[in-house]
Amino acid sequence: MLGLDSLLIPAVLFFALGVIAQLIKSDLKFPEGMAKGISFYLLMAIGLKGGAELAHADLGVAFQAIFWAIVMGFLVPLIGYALLRFRDRIDAFNAAAITAHYGSVSAATFLTAVAFLEASQIAHESYPIIMMVIMESPAIIVGLILAAMARKKFSNPSADGSTNAASAPQMEWSPLLKEAFTNGSVILLLGSMIVGAIASPEAMEKVYPFSHEIFMGVLCLFLLDMGMEAAKRIKSFKNVGATLVAFGVIMPLIGGTIGVFVGVTLLDLSIGGSLLVAILGASASYIAVPPAMRFGVPEANPSYYLTLALGVTFPFNVVIGIPLFYQMATWYSGI
Repeated sequence: MLGLDSLLIPAVLFFALGVIAQLIKSDLKFPEGMAKGISFYLLMAIGLKGGAELAHADLGVAFQAIFWAIVMGFLVPLIGYALLRFRDRIDAFNAAAITAHYGSVSAATFLTAVAFLEASQIAHESYPIIMMVIMESPAIIVGLILAAMARKKFSNPSADGSTNAASAPQMEWSPLLKEAFTNGSVILLLGSMIVGAIASPEAMEKVYPFSHEIFMGVLCLFLLDMGMEAAKRIKSFKNVGATLVAFGVIMPLIGGTIGVFVGVTLLDLSIGGSLLVAILGASASYIAVPPAMRFGVPEANPSYYLTLALGVTFPFNVVIGIPLFYQMATWYSGI
């Protein structure tokens, strides 16, 4: 059995270094544009590796993975919305925007889980990579629909017969749906996966050093930057309040548990593959979803969902979630 000591790998330790550097107010920072370039590389590398494996995968299982990714993409944000709206703890617009982030996925958390498995020499299937691509969009759509419903309720006539329809922003679906389905991260990951799947094995061998040998080193750089960014959000904890901080821990536990069940029972994946599905359910997006919510739900406070996704849930998953869900998958597989 693997415990927290198994996360003492360079990638996670560099994340901790980034947090420390920010807390002690070091002048360490990435050159402008470097973090985005690193993100591009990581998405390309994971897509190429997944595509190469998918070339020999079972199409039946792949379609099942797509189906359950869509189900999770819709189910997880609805659960989160119900929790936030319980007893009107959080207003409808902020609840819609926040839960859209939790139904989507965090590529950084997924890559950290991959690093955990590789460092522990645990095999895993490539199907979760397909699921990661698919799950970007449904949660955005759910968030937009929930916000539209709240906006419609807001625009209904009040008890005295007055109406607020003029002040309620009108929903423009076309640009929002385009953002959901053509997001750069989705296109790059999906495109790289297709390239890896259709390229000849001989051709893929030539890019092996790019997609495999330098991957872990680049991931360390990425998590160093993520550590600094997460630490910047610590000061915002007092703004989001105890309710939202608790949600940032409870929601990944719910999503991760659903992911373990889907991976082990419904997809019959290995422990490693089930862990990756759990991480997809547990993570919160802070790259693809924020722009869509900022444009589509302007009534929501960006500091809420950014602080939760990057300052609470991401560190929780890296330090606690990954080993916890691994143990859950191990236990559940043995039943």
